[in-house]
Amino acid sequence: MAADGRDGKTVNVDPKLLELLACPLTKGPLTWDPERGELISRIAKLAYPVRDGIPIMLPSEARSISAEDVLSPPRLSGPA
Repeated sequence: MAADGRDGKTVNVDPKLLELLACPLTKGPLTWDPERGELISRIAKLAYPVRDGIPIMLPSEARSISAEDVLSPPRLSGPA
């Protein structure tokens, strides 16, 4: 998986890692948002950043997302 990082560099996330990750608050699934380079927890309504290919799975680092973001169709989950 790849996305543009904040500094314009491409962020890569190992697809195998995405299969293993879960939201630390809800233990629910995460969805990859390649446009923003974030892992989305629809249940918790949080977006966890990915920096230098490393998911930052701290709720204190997560961004709250709106109901519209939560209701939009998933872009891409981990590998099928």
